[in-house]
Amino acid sequence: MDGVLIEAKEWHYESLNAALSLFGAEISRYDHLVNFDGLPTKKKLEMLSLEGGFPRKLHDFVNDLKQQYTMEIVYAKCKPVFQHQFALSRLKAEGYKLALASNSVRKTVEIMMEKSGLQPYLDFFLSNQDVAKGKPDPEMYDTAIKRLGVKPGECLIVEDNEHGVKAAKASGAHVLKVEGPGNVHYYEIKKRIEELENA
Repeated sequence: MDGVLIEAKEWHYESLNAALSLFGAEISRYDHLVNFDGLPTKKKLEMLSLEGGFPRKLHDFVNDLKQQYTMEIVYAKCKPVFQHQFALSRLKAEGYKLALASNSVRKTVEIMMEKSGLQPYLDFFLSNQDVAKGKPDPEMYDTAIKRLGVKPGECLIVEDNEHGVKAAKASGAHVLKVEGPGNVHYYEIKKRIEELENA
């Protein structure tokens, strides 16, 4: 979701740092992009504790506060994007099964899909609360593929970061890596599907 259908990477970065700043901590932009991108907030906090000694007793409070800050930004900035509505609506109309698998919490996924107008095109979505292990573990994609009732080799996963790509490849599915939401187009997705079908 974040970085594929929603331009939310910056929202998560700002929200987590706003919560961390209350305790004199922060994640640098470099670390955010290189080490933390695409990971669940709880995993990020665990990494901060292991590497920088951030107190574990603050994890729940900071996580809850971060989610609250994220929601404020989502309500203010998350809006429908035509190219994504067009892509998902065309794929749905052509009979493709569509699912979303996100390392975000369930409430964030629900609100973002609703605000972006993309929820009607999805068969279902999975959040980090629906699995024991988030990406880069493949559990989320394994679960989605099984629930869709298809084989991994029949799936194309669109991902933007290394943690997501690692999870997607480990599931056995095909992968289309994008730089961000601006690169997610119906014709690019169809081109990749046709390449795979003709391989």
